[in-house]
Formats: sequence, structure tokens, C-alpha cells
Amino acid sequence: MHRPTPGRLVRAAVAVSAATALTAALAGCATDVTRPRVEGSIGPVFANLYVQQQALLGHPGLTPTAVATKPTCHRTTPGSHDKGAGSDWICQVGWTDGTGKHQNGKFELQVRSNGCYQAGGPTKIVGPLMIQTSTDKQVINPVFEFDGCFDTT
Repeated sequence: MHRPTPGRLVRAAVAVSAATALTAALAGCATDVTRPRVEGSIGPVFANLYVQQQALLGHPGLTPTAVATKPTCHRTTPGSHDKGAGSDWICQVGWTDGTGKHQNGKFELQVRSNGCYQAGGPTKIVGPLMIQTSTDKQVINPVFEFDGCFDTT
């Protein structure tokens, strides 16, 4: 019968401790997805993409500051306290369009624990998947569905 040496036992204990610490650290990442972080990201990301969309449609000169997005986000899962990754995030985003009119749309988000998300908006307001540019080209609508990320640290 072969007995482990004291050195092997110490190395094994260190490895188990390190694995436990890593698991705990990674599990904590999910709580770094918070409502303020989601809201703080989707507003500027949408504003920049909306400006791009408007330029494609022949309405240049609009700035992200003029779009003035105001997002309000929450999770729909009871007890989630608007924290954590999931495909149940909803954001109401208000903004000012190129004509100065206020718009409001509901975006559904799938947020991952690394702080990256995919958002899809209401077609009636942001337009279809493909749009026709001012030069008669068919292109993908940048605000139909888009990705964004935020810092989770």
C-alpha cells in the first residue's frame, strides 16, 4: 500500500483551497450585474447606435447628447432584486428623436455575468431588421438588436 507524503497532502490541501476560492469568486460575479450598471450602459449604447441609424436614414447632425436617453431597467423574476445575470431584464428607454419628439420603447435584455448583454427593441419604434438608407441601400438596422457591455468591478 502506498501512503501519501506530508508534502503531497499539503499540495492537495492548497489546490482544494484555491479551487474553492476561485469558485466563490466566480459565483460572486453574478451579483455584480446590477440595475445601475445595466441602466448606465444601455442608455449611451442605444444613443450612439440611434445616431448611427439616423445618419443612415439621411438625418445627420444628431448627437448622442441630443438623443438624451433615460433608461429604467428591472428584472421580471420575483426575488431577483434587480441583480444578477439572466434573460429576464426589461428596460424602458426614453429618448428624443431627430425631430425633437419624445419616444419610449421597451427593450428586452439577456444579460450575462461578465457584464455583456444583447438587447432587442420594439420594431414599431426602432424599425425593422433591415432598413433602406438615404442612398437606397438595404442595411441592417443598428438599433433593431444590439450588444453592449459594462464593467462589473
